[in-house]
Amino acid sequence: MSTNIYPKLIIDALRNVRYPGTGKDIVEMGFVSDDIHIEGKKVSFSLVFEKPNDPFIKSVVKASETAILTFVDPDIEIKGNIEVLTQEVQKEEPPRVLPLVKNIIAVTSGKGGVGKSTVTANLAVALAKKGFKVGLLDADIFGPSMPKMFNEEDAQPFLEPVDGREMIVPVDKYGVKMLSIGFFVKKESAIVWRGAMAGNALKQLITDGNWGELDYFLIDFPPGTSDIHLTLVQTLPITGAIVVSTPQEVALADARKGIDMFTNEKVNVPILGIVENMAWFTPAELPDNKYYIFGKDGAKNLAEEMNIDLLGQIPLVQSIREAGDNGAPVALNEDSMTGTAFGTLADNLVTATEKRNKEKAPTIKVDVTHK
Repeated sequence: MSTNIYPKLIIDALRNVRYPGTGKDIVEMGFVSDDIHIEGKKVSFSLVFEKPNDPFIKSVVKASETAILTFVDPDIEIKGNIEVLTQEVQKEEPPRVLPLVKNIIAVTSGKGGVGKSTVTANLAVALAKKGFKVGLLDADIFGPSMPKMFNEEDAQPFLEPVDGREMIVPVDKYGVKMLSIGFFVKKESAIVWRGAMAGNALKQLITDGNWGELDYFLIDFPPGTSDIHLTLVQTLPITGAIVVSTPQEVALADARKGIDMFTNEKVNVPILGIVENMAWFTPAELPDNKYYIFGKDGAKNLAEEMNIDLLGQIPLVQSIREAGDNGAPVALNEDSMTGTAFGTLADNLVTATEKRNKEKAPTIKVDVTHK
């Protein structure tokens, strides 16, 4: 039976390797770098020694290989894959974007009109009500809707000095820190920008925003696949993506494309799960009735087919639309049917994210080259 290999297993195995003469293991002593890469059975990482002439380099590398083969899986490809670095020549990492943010979550959809932004807004509020520190970037650059959904269309974010830099202060509403290009353009004006301009504007909102410490940073991606998507995955190490779809076949076909974009070998961002929005219609006067006007369980079946978690099924209820138009997301009312649905979605996202962080190495920014 094959072993599901993830970084913690490698770290735990290396705790069995003692540095000669100290009685301490190499993890405890800080020899193991955090650049553990896993591709199927192939495992690679670095060991960092204080001096290049350390007499125990070869024996520690050999003991590390043996520990992994013994305590994880005897079929792992590890020999020759442990790089030796020294503190004098250790690889310098560029400054991390959003260093105080724990999890960066992309919320995306294959097509427009499936309620992706509504799901994002309510998910952000539901997470905040559960006590998490939440940020929200409205990256739907040509159709920004978060200012209206949060009743902040007239907000004008200002700059404040932070460590010698002028930083943009996000709008704080319902416990969610938020920035949107909609705050910087007239709401009645169309945004007509080339891809490069749009990408640069988003980068500025990310890198110049004073986001502070966040547990979850949600990004409301534009629908489809575009240069904006590439800009974001090249700018940020995205923890994982959520794909929003309705049950109907035309939406599911586009959802597959969205999933493929994130999971292809060049991008390689984990899919945390699918959200089935407008799963059924429930009229206010018949709260116990369900009418499957867009089809039944389409996204649920897609999740099962692709071995992806179904994070939630959100009903089509008039109050969701009204709340969005009024700038008070339904997730604010935790006791309502829709508030409960978004609360469950938030719980499932937290579970999926914790599982992803336990079993997979941290995501790195994507190096996408056009050919």
